[in-house]
Amino acid sequence: MTLRPTVDFLLHDWLHVETLQQRERFADHSRETFDAVLDTCERIAREKYAPFNRLVDTQEPHFDGEKVILPQATHDAQKAYAESGMLSAAQDYEVGGMQLPYTVEAAANAFFAMASVSIGSGMLTTGNANLLMAHGTDAQKRVFALNEFSGRFSGTMCLSEPQAGSSLSDVTTRAVPDGADFESDPLGPRYRLKGNKMWISAGEHELTENIIHLVLAKIPDDSGKLVPGTRGISLFIVPKKMVNSQGELTGERNDVALAGLNHKCGWRGTTNTLLNFGEGKYPVPSTGSGRTGEGAIGYLVGQPGKGLHCMFHMMNEARIGVGLAATMLGMAGYHASLDYAKNRPQGRPMGPAGKDPAQPPVRIIEHADVKRMLLAQKSYCEGALALELFCARLVDEQHTAAAAEADDARLLLEVLTPIAKSWPSEWCLEANSLAIQIHGGYGYTRDFPVEQYWRDNRLNMIHEGTHGIQAMDLLGRKVLMEGGKGLSLLAARINATIERAIQIPEFAPHANALGQALAQVGAATKAAWATGEPTDALANAVPYLQAFGHMVLAWVWLDVALAARAAPESNARTGRLAAMRFFFHYELPKVGAWLQVVSRRDQTCAELPEDAF
Repeated sequence: MTLRPTVDFLLHDWLHVETLQQRERFADHSRETFDAVLDTCERIAREKYAPFNRLVDTQEPHFDGEKVILPQATHDAQKAYAESGMLSAAQDYEVGGMQLPYTVEAAANAFFAMASVSIGSGMLTTGNANLLMAHGTDAQKRVFALNEFSGRFSGTMCLSEPQAGSSLSDVTTRAVPDGADFESDPLGPRYRLKGNKMWISAGEHELTENIIHLVLAKIPDDSGKLVPGTRGISLFIVPKKMVNSQGELTGERNDVALAGLNHKCGWRGTTNTLLNFGEGKYPVPSTGSGRTGEGAIGYLVGQPGKGLHCMFHMMNEARIGVGLAATMLGMAGYHASLDYAKNRPQGRPMGPAGKDPAQPPVRIIEHADVKRMLLAQKSYCEGALALELFCARLVDEQHTAAAAEADDARLLLEVLTPIAKSWPSEWCLEANSLAIQIHGGYGYTRDFPVEQYWRDNRLNMIHEGTHGIQAMDLLGRKVLMEGGKGLSLLAARINATIERAIQIPEFAPHANALGQALAQVGAATKAAWATGEPTDALANAVPYLQAFGHMVLAWVWLDVALAARAAPESNARTGRLAAMRFFFHYELPKVGAWLQVVSRRDQTCAELPEDAF
């Protein structure tokens, strides 16, 4: 079983990605160019990533006192990915890009995530460079972003600190102007940074010539104090190695030092670091160029105090990327457990007189409960992949559609991004758990890959905004923004699918069930905010997120099923229609239970005193 037929169906039969060729930006593309990209990525993933997934899990990054050591396979995979052009796939031809639709780029990257999610850190480099293309100066784009797109440099995002994980208002890394002429540096206003950053993926390695850190820090006020809250946060480019205005390494090391490697449950192929900025391990001396202070050199991106505004450009991309990674880890486990179930003999069927021990054992895929676990995985993972590709299509609409349609896509994406990040992180992790269960005791050993998929996937409910943060973002901001227009647009899309499906007798019950779920979510949204008190509304934001996500996935599955029904008879068609039915019969009914506590503004959890735990 391979991923490609599912990808092809979603791209062409469901999303009709070829219609994007009518847009000027994508006019040079065709089904052939899209297929060529997918073919290349599928091959690289098969040859350079998949064979080494276990290797990078067991041979963790280590520091030899001077540099971080990674397996040669990681170096080879990084090189192959950069040479494929995928780092700059969506960029303009003028800067070496392919002007590839993001929908196709996301689909192509799915092959790498499924083959070995932790070997590559291209998502961070691309997101870093994309941010600079949106908010950087011409020099910053030329020196930093373009070298990242080529694979010569790599990138990170440095937000969290040891004392401030998700609470970015509490960051204490500070940035002060470096010299009287700090504003005249050709690479941007020059500052000196001091502070610590925690959980920095790909923060130290030898995979590229340079590492470009995007760092959130606060500029002190006139009294030398840091401004409370997020208003004082600015964004800085802090290269590991100093460069000149042509992007050439100067031979100087910037004052960015590895304080330690974090030893993780999973995702071990990517370094995860604690970095010290400006501690003096690699002092950058004052020179005739006007540098006078101490600390790591950083160049301001955008305006002072607007760092989070810039960083959210990267964070939203990263959230879709995390959702896709979670999806493909679930998919990898599903494929592995399906193969195991087809080949593992165990048990005998129950007949009218019970089991006949004289009969040979049957393969476990013949047992109804194993089919249930396989169908659950299929519905979670293929549904999540459809969601992620739909969100990627919205990105393309936002960037290339007419003004009104582009704005609608922007709002839909605002509402769906918390779901795109969080739903696969929870339910494709559950798929990994079911994959282990199907393997039985073998699944709990390192002799089979499914335990690694679960460990790798467990991170995704935590990073790029925890489950609780995504929930508060959805209920506390996204469904309310611009007078609830984004939620109304989503409801209109859902109702359009319902109207199509209700005309088909076998789909009509599912269409009605989806309509009821949509009404329940709408009523619960209003009930949660009935008092106008955020503490009342948000106490049960996570159950709201879960219900909202299940409603969205039911819609996605019904829409996919409409496309599947129009396809010729095949095993794939039968499987997609069964997965849709499973989701409506086994999963969508959960929505009502989740929304009960939301609608009642239940305070059972919020009001329990600490000492009662």
